[in-house]
Amino acid sequence: MVHYIGIDDAGRGPVIGPMILAGVLINSEEENKLVEIGVKDSKLLSPSKRNMIGDILKNKFQFAIQEASPEEIDSSTNLNNLEAQKMAMVINELAQKVSGKIEVFVDCPSINELGWKSYLEIFIVDRERIEIKAEHKADAIYPVVSAASIIAKEKREEEVRNLKKEIGKDFGSGYPADPKTKEFLEKNLGDPIVDKIIRHSWSTVKKLKGKSEQGKLF
Repeated sequence: MVHYIGIDDAGRGPVIGPMILAGVLINSEEENKLVEIGVKDSKLLSPSKRNMIGDILKNKFQFAIQEASPEEIDSSTNLNNLEAQKMAMVINELAQKVSGKIEVFVDCPSINELGWKSYLEIFIVDRERIEIKAEHKADAIYPVVSAASIIAKEKREEEVRNLKKEIGKDFGSGYPADPKTKEFLEKNLGDPIVDKIIRHSWSTVKKLKGKSEQGKLF
């Protein structure tokens, strides 16, 4: 029997918190079940609906999650490459759970689908039985990738809630365009506790640091 693995990310763009990579494993006969429970691209679901479907997925199917911390993201010279390495870890973990052929469907983060796919394949342990398809908008095309997008988004939201409790402050969504996030960064940048959860390589933070250093000169 052929098995499918869907892979997607959540939290690639935020300036605060981790990026989450999630994978869902099903057999080819279970794809219709995903459709029946209402699986679709997580961006098209309300938070309550996404949460409900996420719980069903985690109870019915095998899944795996990898996390890229702000420190890892800052240390990486290429976010696409880091994402490929983390996705490979998800694929390798899930592939161990079944025998036979596996088709992997990945929501490709790079403009260059073929080049990025080739890089991803370097880190796959059992390449002989694993076929990878890396496509843009895969989360809207393949139900198993949609399922992965839901689990990744739910995990990212959980991490955001935990970080807010940990630091005792509300930073909004964590995305650079969020006014609440911008205000939070302006007020708290430089706080050692807050600095641990921020991606310092993001232009938003670099600009704020530049303004802060400029202010110290006068």
